[in-house]
Amino acid sequence: MSGDPKTNSRRTAKVGLGDFLEFEKPLLRIHHDIEEMQREHLDTGHDLSADIEQQRQRFASTMKRLYGNLSPWETVLVARHPKRPLSTDYLRMIFRDFCELHGDRSFGDDKAIITGFARIGHHKVMFIGHNKGKDIKERIACNFGCAHPEGYRKALRKMKIAEKYGIPVVCLIDTQGAYPGIGAEERGIAQAIAVNLMEMSRLKTPIVCVVIGEGGSGGALGLAVGDRVAMFQHSFYSVISPEGCAAILWKTADQRKHAAEALKLTAPELKRLGIVDKIIVEPLGGAHRDPEEAGAKLESYIVRSLNELKRSSSDTLVARRQKAVRALGSFFEDPDAQAPGKSSKPTTARRATTRSSRLNGQTVALANTTA
Repeated sequence: MSGDPKTNSRRTAKVGLGDFLEFEKPLLRIHHDIEEMQREHLDTGHDLSADIEQQRQRFASTMKRLYGNLSPWETVLVARHPKRPLSTDYLRMIFRDFCELHGDRSFGDDKAIITGFARIGHHKVMFIGHNKGKDIKERIACNFGCAHPEGYRKALRKMKIAEKYGIPVVCLIDTQGAYPGIGAEERGIAQAIAVNLMEMSRLKTPIVCVVIGEGGSGGALGLAVGDRVAMFQHSFYSVISPEGCAAILWKTADQRKHAAEALKLTAPELKRLGIVDKIIVEPLGGAHRDPEEAGAKLESYIVRSLNELKRSSSDTLVARRQKAVRALGSFFEDPDAQAPGKSSKPTTARRATTRSSRLNGQTVALANTTA
């Protein structure tokens, strides 16, 4: 990130006292020092600009150090920051001519998922994104971004419209998970997500998916089958929340930090495992500190991806997408592959003992943690 003092000053000014996370206490102390010097400068007229600038540079270097080595749990905290840009923010910043489409033509209009036609760059797209809400009233109305089955059916219906007219689909993912209530179960939330997975894998139009904050469980996966799947640097994508995992394994959410470590939910881990294709670098200190820059980087990634994908035929896209989906989660590993005269491909007889799974690997890691 830029070390320009004016830029650092602008970012420092954007942050309020309530915006600091628990691991950012060193930043909070420096922020207090800067405010005290500014007040003294105004009250006494003494020229403290050099000292203030020195503290701002110290603020920037401390932030760079903290964010250069985030733990998985700290990444979760950043992804959940109350001022982190939401799908609606990016919709306003980088998309144009948005025309919202409502309803699933079956039950209702789930406000936890927003859908509609839009433009980004020179592309017409079908926008689909989770909506967490900006204030408490809006958050309650959209279940804090936890969609019901009608939300996923609504999204799929819009994807089918996009396929009919040859329009690419752009999905922004930011949810704790699907809504866990009785009504959602009665109306078939599991089936709705499963159908989305199947239909997205064979949709004959380009699909670009980006995890912008939380990527929780099947609620995220129901919108995350695409030709390009990316994550913001400080987002996370996991089969379960760290608190939920800790509650199951340790019977207490207090072990959430250990669970976050074992779940391999950060962008670098998922890139290494081949779950995501690209990590979108965030502004220093997280997307909430400079939403405009984060939006510009997101726009650049989406437009570039669509430019590349539009060069391929629909049949090629589907074939590659299905191959990528089938490759997720499992691989073969032959311990004797390096021995002279040995084939690197396991035989059918050894298949049961040599097959490994990324998800199983995470389970083993969790088991080792509990031991």
